[in-house]
Amino acid sequence: MAITAPVAVGSRPFDPQNELSDNVRTRFFIDGQWLPPAGNDRFTLISPVTEDETMSVPAGAPQDMEAAVAAARRAFDTGPWPRLTPLERAEHLRRIADEIDRRLELFQRAWIGQVGAPQWFVGAISGAAAHHFRYYADLAATYPFEEERTPTMGRLKVLREPVGVAALIIPWNAPLVLLTQKVAAALAAGCTVVAKPSPETPLDALILAECVEAAGLPPGVVNVVPAGREVGNMLISDARIDKVSFTGSTDAGRHIATVCADRLARVGLELGGKSASILCDDADIGSWLQSLAPFTMPFSGQICFSQTRVLVPRSRHDEFLDAYVAAVESLKLGDPWDAETQVGPVSMARQRDRVLDYIEIGRGEGARVVTGGGRASGFNRGYFIAPTIFDRVDNSMRIAREEIFGPVVSVISYGSDEEAIAIANDSDFGLSGSVYSADVARAEAVARRVRTGHISINGFNLDAVAPFGGFKKSGIGRESGPEGLAGFLETKSMFLPA
Repeated sequence: MAITAPVAVGSRPFDPQNELSDNVRTRFFIDGQWLPPAGNDRFTLISPVTEDETMSVPAGAPQDMEAAVAAARRAFDTGPWPRLTPLERAEHLRRIADEIDRRLELFQRAWIGQVGAPQWFVGAISGAAAHHFRYYADLAATYPFEEERTPTMGRLKVLREPVGVAALIIPWNAPLVLLTQKVAAALAAGCTVVAKPSPETPLDALILAECVEAAGLPPGVVNVVPAGREVGNMLISDARIDKVSFTGSTDAGRHIATVCADRLARVGLELGGKSASILCDDADIGSWLQSLAPFTMPFSGQICFSQTRVLVPRSRHDEFLDAYVAAVESLKLGDPWDAETQVGPVSMARQRDRVLDYIEIGRGEGARVVTGGGRASGFNRGYFIAPTIFDRVDNSMRIAREEIFGPVVSVISYGSDEEAIAIANDSDFGLSGSVYSADVARAEAVARRVRTGHISINGFNLDAVAPFGGFKKSGIGRESGPEGLAGFLETKSMFLPA
């Protein structure tokens, strides 16, 4: 997920009736064809800004998912895709990247329209979608899909082959980036896939299917069926699915892991976080505010890598808190279609209610709200919550231990580097983090001891070359980098005579 320069997407609200094709609005992509849904159920999409219905789309039925899995299985077992050379697959990936670029504004507008992500965030992150495909196309030229080793007797070839049919289950918060992260790696490996986007954000995967179709991939290599939990359970329990790759909540990940364990299917899980940003006592607060403060509650805190625990030395607590509160209170809260908006609404009514409940939990636990603390004033409609900072937070409090997934940050004081490390590690999660110090060697020493899968020093960065994933309850496996490709491969040892 490379962070790129923002792209303007216009100020007019998303108009799905006129901006989307009939295929995206009414059909599923199965076996290289746009097929009508087998059932009559539909998902209703609600604007988080107006609370009005924006459109409804078909919901996948068991028959639709059965057809998608059968197509992917057939394409893997008898189709050409797994038998193409890595370089041949790479050419297809580059064509998909070109098609994504042609539709980038549409992808961005669909993201804002579905869940209310602000333009700055969508513009900065969505360029990663095409980048994922180009990265894995380039990696295919150098990755050791086959290597020779010297055994005690004879010859040995180590082969890295596609795991098979992969089910890709995508959350609602950043569907385009998270979907392409998985699809690009799976296709580079030679897998065929069934993608199940979230009911709240079905459009991105279907627009991507148009890119796949235009790029000329063989039928059945990529299949897309938006579906709910019941049909999703059918997907993860199907013996024809060799690998399940899921990004989402820890509770859902635990359920998927249990189902996959029962049939010994391969599984990759990128789950929740409660990441800590550590400011050492020599940190430049201005630098932290400029480079990291936006990532304490990006997209209203609805991103797994949000730095929602901010650890500050007691000796500089007041100085930091005053500066941070001033910075947060200066953020423009408003309509995500306004290019100047920095914080938009949370995405759903249930998310609004969850976040407001956690704010009350924090108050009840004795933490002090220093800014925010409830619904944003000045909005008659929409799921707007004022960016909220809690002070006097103890790391044992629920607001410091549980993923809130909203614009809520806990400030926690500490006395020494050792104590800061202990607090950062005293968590069920270990997904992301950051360390700030004028002494980079000191910051690195602290970062090395934080039990997390992704950590930045004096800044914040994400990139397709870097493996991303978590320790502990933040998941199993890694996305991006060569490690992301390896997650869709099996290893075979083949002995030959001398």
